[in-house]
Amino acid sequence: MKDSKLFSKPNKYTGNDKYAGLNENLRWRKEQTHWRQANERLNMAKAEMDQEAIMGGNLATEANLIILDVVETILQVSLSADCKDNQLGGVLKVLVHSLTTNQSNTYLAHCFSSIRLLIIKFGDFLFEEEVEQCADLCQKVLYHCSSALESTRSQACATLYLIMRYSFSSTSNFARVKMQVTMSLASLVGKSQDFNEEFLRKSLRSILAYAEEDEDMQSTLFPAQVKELLQNLNSILSDTVKMRAFQKDPEMLMDLMYRIAKGYQTSPDLRLTWLQNMAEKHVKRKCYTEAAMCLVHAAALVAEYLSMLEDCSYLPVGSVSFQNISSNVIEESAVSDDILTPDEDGVCSGRYFSETGFVGLLEQAAELFIQAAFYETVNEVYKIVIPVLEAHRDFRKLALTHEKLQKAFDRIIQKGQKRMFGTYFRVGFYGARFGDLDEQEFIYKEPTITKLPEVSHRLEAFYGNCFGEDAIEVIKDSTPVNKSKLNPNKAYIQITFVEPYFEEYEMKYRMTYFEKNYNLRRFMYTTPFTLDGRPRGELNEQYKRKTILTTMHAFPYIKTRINVIQKEEFTLTPIEVAIEDMQKKTLELAVATSQEPPDAKMLQMVLQGSVGATVNQGPLEVAQVFLADIPADPKLYRHHNKLRLCFKEFIMRCGEAVEKNKRLITLDQKEYQQELKKNYNKLKENLRPMIERKIPELYKTVVKTPSEARGLFTRSSFRKYDTQISQSNC
Repeated sequence: MKDSKLFSKPNKYTGNDKYAGLNENLRWRKEQTHWRQANERLNMAKAEMDQEAIMGGNLATEANLIILDVVETILQVSLSADCKDNQLGGVLKVLVHSLTTNQSNTYLAHCFSSIRLLIIKFGDFLFEEEVEQCADLCQKVLYHCSSALESTRSQACATLYLIMRYSFSSTSNFARVKMQVTMSLASLVGKSQDFNEEFLRKSLRSILAYAEEDEDMQSTLFPAQVKELLQNLNSILSDTVKMRAFQKDPEMLMDLMYRIAKGYQTSPDLRLTWLQNMAEKHVKRKCYTEAAMCLVHAAALVAEYLSMLEDCSYLPVGSVSFQNISSNVIEESAVSDDILTPDEDGVCSGRYFSETGFVGLLEQAAELFIQAAFYETVNEVYKIVIPVLEAHRDFRKLALTHEKLQKAFDRIIQKGQKRMFGTYFRVGFYGARFGDLDEQEFIYKEPTITKLPEVSHRLEAFYGNCFGEDAIEVIKDSTPVNKSKLNPNKAYIQITFVEPYFEEYEMKYRMTYFEKNYNLRRFMYTTPFTLDGRPRGELNEQYKRKTILTTMHAFPYIKTRINVIQKEEFTLTPIEVAIEDMQKKTLELAVATSQEPPDAKMLQMVLQGSVGATVNQGPLEVAQVFLADIPADPKLYRHHNKLRLCFKEFIMRCGEAVEKNKRLITLDQKEYQQELKKNYNKLKENLRPMIERKIPELYKTVVKTPSEARGLFTRSSFRKYDTQISQSNC
């Protein structure tokens, strides 16, 4: 293939390409142009309006071509004056900017020709010194490769191929260009909605044909590397098709973006691009916590590579320094054998892979955490930022940072437990129609106060559109799914509300409301049942199955649904169910009583549910069923005693709550207080016989002789004395 075929510059002519017969040299003459009133425009015929549009297009094209001529003149003067280094960047900036605006085909043909000429003459300098502008150029040229006009696509393909061909002379330059082209496509896929996938694929095939037909490059590895690059670009486009198909399913869309980002684990620039794309998607859905986490992961990725470049005490040592923000961030560790060294092979060359870019990512994350009311996390983010600002003596930013921290701490004090961080649901997919999702279970994080019917309706509507309304069915209960009993032609979704689950030892470290809603990996849901198959029964028949689910990552994460990787189940007997219910009521009373500042309404609501006349039968009935008689089975002794102690603490907490309420009520609530006191005393008297009845076998005293009780004969002094006597007798 001859170079002239690719790089020839078309003859300049003005005019609008859509009207070839009108491509004449039109000039605007002020003295021949008449001012038209606005009302005259309304009376213009369609032909006149078309003519005016043509004239406007011709004028815009002519103006841009004049600018192009001026730029080329400046470049020629700079060459003769031997100061091209100062001018090339500006020239390229003007040309790249012109590609971002709507232009006629005529101008685009000349602009692409000028760009190719610039690359042929000064390619090495541009690839080395104007890295960011070359990246922008790749993105704009790639965008025009998806144009609906064949002539524009042809010009863009020739330009993109030339960029790759002339950068091949330098290994680092070519690697950087490949990275920039791939990043450009990733950014185009993530942000632009008006590019055409079909036309872009045609352009990629044209570029591959250029590489295969370029005789001068056949003896090199260039054609093979171009083919490998284009295969990677095509795979990104394939994922794009899937992303478009799931635009109305935000969880699946984010899963696809997550998968693409994970595929770039060894390409930091591309992974950073996709993490930022994911953050933008989350912001549009008002999922500010997940958006912030995307930026935290991006900052951790940057920190890993900054630590390779230089050892600065004020910079984090890598992603491990972000553990207090999220335990998930460790996945950004650069420990793979495939990890490229920064500043080599064209990686980590973007503006974010710098201390300024690193701080910028964390500052954006902090702002998003503030919007999500995760004020405690803001503190952890700024703990990483502040040392960098101190090292740079940036006192202005330090002042702003400490001001933001003060506001965050004030909001923690003001809002405290009034914040709501999210609602969680277990979603299971069953049926061959779901493909890879079949028999997969996820935990979905939904916005605050989302009800189960809302999630159910959204998923049912989306998959109903995909498979047909008759082919989708929502399983209403939380019982284990027996797939053999399901219709193979249908798709089934099971949705269950779940709550965060903590072991007893964890509660020592999760003291605040925030800590109980952050870094969550285990969730629980309960399924009531009876031995005869009914979900509900009498108190002495009611069993409960607890299911504990463990997710692959901790919430909050960079996406709103996470795979379930482990499931544990255990069953509570009726008396164990009663023990758990009474412990829950007792805890509610303790929290309401000790709350500071006191909340009289909350305290009265909890009291009414415990000793109120309308619910008095609840705790009393539980006691009458399980504590009225000592169980015949000795195995139940300890459960019986535990429930008895639960009631003992429950009635004590009720008394404390009644007394606390007495100090909080107003004058008009005296009668209400007297009624509460009366109900409490009545409940206490009814429970007294059952609470005081102990199981003798659990409280048997061990009878010891006085000397054994004191342990006199076991003392070492007595043993020593006995030994001495026996020796003397001998």
